[in-house]
Amino acid sequence: MTNFRFLTAGESHGKGLTTVIEGVPAGMELSEDWIAADLVRRQGGYGRGKRQQIEKDRAEITSGVRHGRTIGSPIALWLENKDHNNANWRVRMAVEPVDEEVDRVTLLRPGHADLAGTQKYGLDDVRQILERSSARETAARVAAGSVARALLAEIGIEVRSQTIAIGDVVAKTADDWDGVEWDAIERSPVRVGDPDAEPHMIAAIDAAKEALDSLGGIFEVRARGLPIGLGAHVQWDRRLDARIAAAILGINAVKGVEIGPAFENAHKPGSEVHDALLPASEWEDDRKWERPTNRAGGIEAGMSNGQDIVVRGALKPISTLPRRLPTADLLTGEAAEAFYERADQCVVPAAGVIGEAVLCIVLADAALEKFGGDHIDEFKRNAAAYVETVGPREPRA
Repeated sequence: MTNFRFLTAGESHGKGLTTVIEGVPAGMELSEDWIAADLVRRQGGYGRGKRQQIEKDRAEITSGVRHGRTIGSPIALWLENKDHNNANWRVRMAVEPVDEEVDRVTLLRPGHADLAGTQKYGLDDVRQILERSSARETAARVAAGSVARALLAEIGIEVRSQTIAIGDVVAKTADDWDGVEWDAIERSPVRVGDPDAEPHMIAAIDAAKEALDSLGGIFEVRARGLPIGLGAHVQWDRRLDARIAAAILGINAVKGVEIGPAFENAHKPGSEVHDALLPASEWEDDRKWERPTNRAGGIEAGMSNGQDIVVRGALKPISTLPRRLPTADLLTGEAAEAFYERADQCVVPAAGVIGEAVLCIVLADAALEKFGGDHIDEFKRNAAAYVETVGPREPRA
C-alpha cells in the first residue's frame, strides 16, 4: 500500500521549518514556484499581525526533485524563518548553551498550550512549548499540502476554500461549486465571496483590534473531481470522513468540524437529509450516479461518493490577546496577567488556505492508497482504469 506521509520540524522563532514528504510517485512536475503560490496565500488575509510583514515564505526543495520532476525518493523542504535573524531571537532560540541570562516566560495564557504543555513535559519556561505550538508550523503543512495538491491535479481533483463567518458576520454562499465566485474570494482581504458580508467582516476585525481582542469564525473547504470510493468503511481509521476531521481539527485553534451541513441535518428527519439517486436517463456529461442534492458533503459510510466534498472548520478566537487575561504564574501560582507576544486579530482567512492543504494531504493519501503507482503515469493509468469500472453493475456469473 502506498501512502502520502509527511513530518514537520521547527519552532516559531527558530532557524526555520523542515518538511519531509514520502510516497509521491516519480515523474510528477514540481517546482518551488508552485509551492510558493500557496505559501503566499497563507500569509494573506485581513487581521494578520506584523509577523507576516517579516516572513516572506518560500520553500526550498532540497531533495526528491531533479530537473523539475519528482524522483520517487522523499521530498525535503526548507522554510527559513526570517525573524530568527533578529539578534534577540538568535540568543533566545540558540541551539547551543548561551552565556547570558535569558528571561523565562512564566505567565500562562488561557486557551493556549502553555499550562498543559509545561505540566506534561515538566518545564519551567513556557517558551519551549509556545514555540512549537505556534501556528507558524502551519507554513510547513501548507508546503506539504501544495505537493499533495500537485498530485491530485494529475487526476483532476481540485481543492478550494472560502470564509463563511467571522465573529457574528455570516456570508451567503452557493450550494454548488460553480455557483461560488472563487476568483472574487482570492481577491477579497477576508477571502469571502459575498460582497455584502466583506465590509462587515473587516469592520468586526477592526473593532476587535480596537478592543485589544481577537475573533474566530468558520471556513469551508471544498474538493471536486473525486471518484467514488476513496477511503473505506471496513475499519474506523480508514474512513475518509474520520481522516478529514482529524486533519482539520489538527489546525491550530480549530475546535469543531462538520462535513456537509451536518449540524443542520441533525435537526431534520431522514427523508429531508439523504441524497436521492437519479436514474441513468438523467445523468449529464458522462458522469455516473448523479444526485440532485449533496447534503452528505460528498462522503457516505467513510467513502467518497463522487460528489464534491464539503467540510467546515470552526476556529476559536486566537488565545494570545493584547487585552491580557487573568492567569497565574507558572513558577509561583500567584495571580498575574497573561503573557502577550505579537499576534493576529483574526486568522480565519488564512485558516481556509491551511484547510485546503490538510484536505489535499488526506485526499492524496487516500488516492495513493486506492491507485498506487511508483511513477505518475502508472498512478494516472490506474485511476483512469478504475473510473471506467464505475457504473451500473452486470450480474456476476
